[in-house]
Amino acid sequence: MFYVFLIIVAALGVGVYLLFIFKLVPGAMEERLGVLEPLPDDVGQWKPDDHSPEARAALERGQKREERLFFEEGKGIFAQGRLLKQVRYRSAASNEIVEVLPDEPVKRRRIRT
Repeated sequence: MFYVFLIIVAALGVGVYLLFIFKLVPGAMEERLGVLEPLPDDVGQWKPDDHSPEARAALERGQKREERLFFEEGKGIFAQGRLLKQVRYRSAASNEIVEVLPDEPVKRRRIRT
């Protein structure tokens, strides 16, 4: 039983150590895990969506579907920022925004160098 306790304490110690090393030492996470893939060139620009099934369904309702990728900057010492997919629907007649869907996070891959 005592050995199990020692293993748990050691695992917690290693976990806390790695957490602080990865977050506070510049370049440690990139060296070990790789860098995040670069952001797309069209970040922040609304693009009309004409080909997806959701866009075709919106067109039948008299709406246009638009989507964009948005990079939300992180705040604080541990924040990195995240990439979000945003979708909105506009009225085809008046071009006013009718509906906005909740943001969906986009997973970025890590590239090893």
